Amino acid sequence: MRTYLRNFSIGLLTIGLVACNNANTQTSNDTTPATIITLTQTGCQFTETEAKDYAFTPKSGDDCKQINQKTLGDRKSQFKPLKLKPGKYIFRVTNSNVPYELGFYLRGKGLSFATLPKVSGGGLTQGVTQDYEIELKPGEYDFSCPLNPTPDYPLVVEG
Repeated sequence: MRTYLRNFSIGLLTIGLVACNNANTQTSNDTTPATIITLTQTGCQFTETEAKDYAFTPKSGDDCKQINQKTLGDRKSQFKPLKLKPGKYIFRVTNSNVPYELGFYLRGKGLSFATLPKVSGGGLTQGVTQDYEIELKPGEYDFSCPLNPTPDYPLVVEG
């Protein structure tokens, strides 16, 4: 009986050490630093993905709807998609001189909306910068600000 208990105890100790070792291995992978992507919102647009800052001066989201209705056809052909590798990211978004609250919304494109990760949030008043963390998987995404509102900008994750 003593031999059985000793072997049983050694077995439990071994399992515990293996589990701790695996936990440490997983934790070290979680410390990979996130890459920061800086995005700036001006009136009705994100400047980093368009050909230029159009210096629109909306007073509300409704103004952007009208501006986009008139200009989006020409602007959309010049969008520069963001191309990233899979991994951890922080999207650092700044409200640059838009006089009303903005937000950020990144999600899978089309049917991928249901399967790819997404992140969103608001609270971006004039001059405020906020971080939005996400781990991106391969696929096609869109990002926008529904409050500004901006067009849907393409983001492609390949790897």
